Amino acid sequence: MWALAFRNLFRNHVRTLLTLSAIVLGVVGLILSGGFIEDIFLQLREATIHSQLGHLQISMQGFSAAGQRDPYHYLVDPPAKLLEPLNGLSKVKQTLFRINFSGLANNGHADLPIIGDGVEPDKEASLGSALIIKEGRQLKDTDRNGILIGKGVAHALKLKPGNSMTVLTHTPDGAMNSLDYVVVGIFQSFSKDYDDRAVRIPLTSAQELLTTTGVHTLVIELRHSEETDHYALALKAKIPADLETKTWFELAEFYQKTQDLYQRQFGVLQLIILIMVVLSVANSVNMAIQERIGEFGTLLALGNTRKSVFRLVLLENAILGLLASALGVLLGIAAAWGISKVGIPMPPPPSSDVGYTARIVIVPNVLALAFTVGWGATVLASLVPARRAAGLPIVEALRANI
Repeated sequence: MWALAFRNLFRNHVRTLLTLSAIVLGVVGLILSGGFIEDIFLQLREATIHSQLGHLQISMQGFSAAGQRDPYHYLVDPPAKLLEPLNGLSKVKQTLFRINFSGLANNGHADLPIIGDGVEPDKEASLGSALIIKEGRQLKDTDRNGILIGKGVAHALKLKPGNSMTVLTHTPDGAMNSLDYVVVGIFQSFSKDYDDRAVRIPLTSAQELLTTTGVHTLVIELRHSEETDHYALALKAKIPADLETKTWFELAEFYQKTQDLYQRQFGVLQLIILIMVVLSVANSVNMAIQERIGEFGTLLALGNTRKSVFRLVLLENAILGLLASALGVLLGIAAAWGISKVGIPMPPPPSSDVGYTARIVIVPNVLALAFTVGWGATVLASLVPARRAAGLPIVEALRANI
């Protein structure tokens, strides 16, 4: 049966080649589109982690939900309390304390509402590998009164590195306080909205500005982003009830929406390719059956059962789908590698003004899915034609040989 099915595939080279091409193109299309979308997720993930959020954050319970409305209610003092859940856990690259505040920035002529972070400058520079310094330099631990400002803040207040500015905010007890700073650099992240309002100052300076010794969050940087979920589970098992731990994914609402959008689009593309392959194979199989009616009549007249005819047609197309899907996977990998070598220039995504170079990521899950869709669609498309071939009346089928 296997040998006969294999020989039958190559009796009509043109038809077999056309069907093979349709399946291969469908598989390659799935691999390239899936790899492209995976690259978007990967680059956006790393930009989110290494410009703003880190891999995990520990804070007071409720800070992520209500911290912006009442930040001083969630101050942790002493900050060392946030380090206690990490005892006995490895794989941490570094930890960083942060304190958040909001207020007004003034250049001597105009005010601008801002959101600010008090950070540990040298550690933050190590974490923020995805943060682009447009002018000047990164903030350093030695910058007692230095400030790093977003590109939008610099544009709104017409500031450049070396210029002075004042930050005004209110303290936890309700008083107003201000400090003067010197701009050391202008940064740009993946989020334009963040750059339009954000500034960063040294943690000690922020605590002086807010007249507190507390912090809001402990940011955890891991060695590999893939370890985030595993580490989060281990951390949540140890963390006390008055603290909470959040992964970067839980904090990144924009990433969640983007991932959901592209996954839905990829699902529609999969459905389109599945339909395309099914229709192409079904058309090819129907043509083959029409041409081979006399052959099937002869097989039935010689004593072959209708089930064996059904299995023969099904097996022919299963072999074709297997060969085409395997070839499609190989060509898809080669195409992904070649495209990634060159890169695909991309315009800035929504809420950003930074373009990037996209690549095609080779993902085992996408390869398996593409292979399964290509092979499964071929088998599915052959079911009805195979049943029709097996159900032919013997006498009418034999007349086709005359």
